[in-house]
Amino acid sequence: MTTLLALDTATEACSVALLHDGKVLTHYEVIPRLHAQKLLPMIKNLLAEAEITLSALDAIAFGRGPGAFTGVRIAIGVVQGLAFGLDRPVLPVSNLAALAQRAFREQGATQVAAAIDARMDEVYWGCYREVSGEMRLVGKEAVMPPEQASLPDDAAGNWFGAGTGWGYGERIAVMPGGRDATLLPHAEDLLTLGGFAWQRGEAIAADQAQPVYLRDKVATPKAR
Repeated sequence: MTTLLALDTATEACSVALLHDGKVLTHYEVIPRLHAQKLLPMIKNLLAEAEITLSALDAIAFGRGPGAFTGVRIAIGVVQGLAFGLDRPVLPVSNLAALAQRAFREQGATQVAAAIDARMDEVYWGCYREVSGEMRLVGKEAVMPPEQASLPDDAAGNWFGAGTGWGYGERIAVMPGGRDATLLPHAEDLLTLGGFAWQRGEAIAADQAQPVYLRDKVATPKAR
């Protein structure tokens, strides 16, 4: 039976989740600027609760962004350190997808417009639909001013707005059927998405783990 660890530090929330023997254990705290101090002890406590060691892990899922630059780097640094030491693969998971998955888990929302406050008067934005229990991206993830956010061309029915980017709700030209601007990514949902990716054989080597900031594309020089 697969044993997976998931961790996330991309936003104000710091969380870990463990799948072992078919059971899920989680720890979630909203602790801005304390992720670096708290993450490893949280992992250690979760493993102790499950009465297993790191060597029991098959793979480690992590929030690869978008989110706070420092937070995303903390997660990647920790996941690479652990995975290298264990010689285990990793599973990068979008934090916008994790938000959508949480909205599906908690609200039953099957169409989610996920938005994370990107600061600098912008939002990280992605739209997701549920397929067999997995929230899948429709179109692309992007960073943009709230006014430019939109639903997919084929959008129909109710959409749920999830994430801190919906704090700019009055500037987003999308009328969701419901929304929660306090929602943050949770490692439990990264664990779910990481599990789907694991089943598809999408795990990668630890040295291939890369952050996805979305904004860094803006600074990429154009090819000559």
